[in-house]
Amino acid sequence: MAKNTYDSKAIEVLSGLDPVRKRPGMYTDTSCPNHLIQEVLDNSVDEAISGHCSNIKIKLQKNGLIKVSDDGRGMPVDIHPEHKVSGVELILCKLHAGAKFSGEEYNFSGGLHGVGVSVVNALSESLQVNIKRDAKEYEMKFKNGDKQNELKVVGEVGARNSGTTIKFKPNSKYFESEDIKVKELKHLLKAKAVLCPGLTIHFNNERKAEKIKWYFEDGLKSYLEEASDGVDLILEESILSSKDSDSQEVEFVVNWSGRPPKNKLDETYVNLIPTSQGGSHLNGFKSGLLEALKEFCEYRSLIPKGLKLNADDVLNNAIFVVSSKLQNPQFAGQTKERLDSKDHMSFVSSSTKDILSIWLNTHTEEGEQIAELAIVSAQARAKASNTVERKKTFKGPALPGKLSDCNSEDLNKTELFLVEGDSAGGSAKQARERSFQAIMPLRGKILNTWELESEEIIKSQEIKNLSTAIGVLPGNNDLSGLRYGKICILADADSDGLHIATLLCALFLRHYKSLVKDGRIFIAMPPLYRIDCGKEVLYALDEKQKDDVVKEFRNKKGKPKINIQRFKGLGEMNPSQLRETVMDPSTRQLVRLSVSATDNANAMMDLLLSKKNAPARKEWLEKKGSLVRI
Repeated sequence: MAKNTYDSKAIEVLSGLDPVRKRPGMYTDTSCPNHLIQEVLDNSVDEAISGHCSNIKIKLQKNGLIKVSDDGRGMPVDIHPEHKVSGVELILCKLHAGAKFSGEEYNFSGGLHGVGVSVVNALSESLQVNIKRDAKEYEMKFKNGDKQNELKVVGEVGARNSGTTIKFKPNSKYFESEDIKVKELKHLLKAKAVLCPGLTIHFNNERKAEKIKWYFEDGLKSYLEEASDGVDLILEESILSSKDSDSQEVEFVVNWSGRPPKNKLDETYVNLIPTSQGGSHLNGFKSGLLEALKEFCEYRSLIPKGLKLNADDVLNNAIFVVSSKLQNPQFAGQTKERLDSKDHMSFVSSSTKDILSIWLNTHTEEGEQIAELAIVSAQARAKASNTVERKKTFKGPALPGKLSDCNSEDLNKTELFLVEGDSAGGSAKQARERSFQAIMPLRGKILNTWELESEEIIKSQEIKNLSTAIGVLPGNNDLSGLRYGKICILADADSDGLHIATLLCALFLRHYKSLVKDGRIFIAMPPLYRIDCGKEVLYALDEKQKDDVVKEFRNKKGKPKINIQRFKGLGEMNPSQLRETVMDPSTRQLVRLSVSATDNANAMMDLLLSKKNAPARKEWLEKKGSLVRI
């Protein structure tokens, strides 16, 4: 039984690297160890950006160790005046310790947060660091983040021979899979070489007997041309330009294709860190492109009357790379996938607009080709928008703001997913097929409507929004205004999610009987577990299914390693997982909500939701609550 007291004894203070080991997902990507390699790599790249490093070597050893070495200045080995330990120990054992906060040692750097390499140490079975500096070689070893020896001199080197080597083995218990995504890693390494002139990156994969070296003299331009091989580009020469100030820089290369390319190159970087979710530098680039093209089109009266261009129209057919460098970049999280530095957006926007305006007015023929692509895109978008507007105008009031509608009006195809919370709603929006799937996030647990009249429940804003979205009022049997062929309840697979699903089922059973009778209501079945065994991935809806899958995997030859991930909620699932398990019609599981004369549904709902049945409900839950399944 839980204690009823809450006092200061209950407060835990996590010290050293314990916060990382306790909540690794807050500090790194726990799907695989790739991000650990990137953290070590970024420190070496920061040395290269500052002009102190020209070679970086990455080796994937057969024994599972990962080795990253550079010829930079080497980590500091002297004793820190305040903390009384070596600089190496501080960097590897203390969070938020680094030389990049002030900007004095590194003008531009990616490792601003000061937690990167210490996270690698915390999540590794073993880590060894060797530093060549001041004509000596130093060494220090760690196990599970704890130092095994003091920093010691292990040899002598030439006075000009300097650098840092970190060799580590990720601890598999912190990751869903211990396999390194080599393809993604090679792409990252190549991009680093492209973005940092004068840097050579060596990659040695002993596990596949593979060796590659990357060095690019003309950087972004050759990178884009190589990446767009086979794409019909409209510009013979890609637009390559840059602009800098005392505290920030931007460099970009862009071209356009006659049709949207399948494997589109649209990459952004900050201080050579890939920002897969974009951010202020990407928004600035989009804004600058749009303003330059609009100005060009308006001067030549190219845009049809009433048509408005937006940034997506300009970029639909574009392939581009944007590389920003700035002091003190502000990222959305430790994985640094999105830049949040607001001031940088205006710098990139004005720089891009100035550069593109000059280019367009000196390349008018190519400029008109780019304008035509954007105009065609805007016209297609306007046509689709008009279809949605007609649907709104003729079928009732304005649709709720949180509804992300689909394009189709075919009831045989359209689906509305009622999703628990904005977080899961955001993932669902990325996972959906926009043409026929709509998403509507709900604010937690809706009103218990089982004992209420339809005229009363419509006063609830949440239910009013839901009614508007589906096009049918509660208590109304007329389905002529129905906007979706399937209405799918998508809630977490835990007890709170089941409660929300039950309340929604009650709403439809009591107030939308015609929808239930017509077979329009479904419950999506999100998994509670993901089980990985080698390259095979299976999902389980509950504990029993998970145990069956694990048993099946363990019966395989070779005693394969099994990784189990428990999803706390839909918000923990990435869009691809959500798409595969609950949204893709070819792989998902949906259960239709139906009522028959023999299933005693009304009595069960009375037991679960009626206020007058509270004593009977308590007794039932004590005896049979653990047996409930959707």
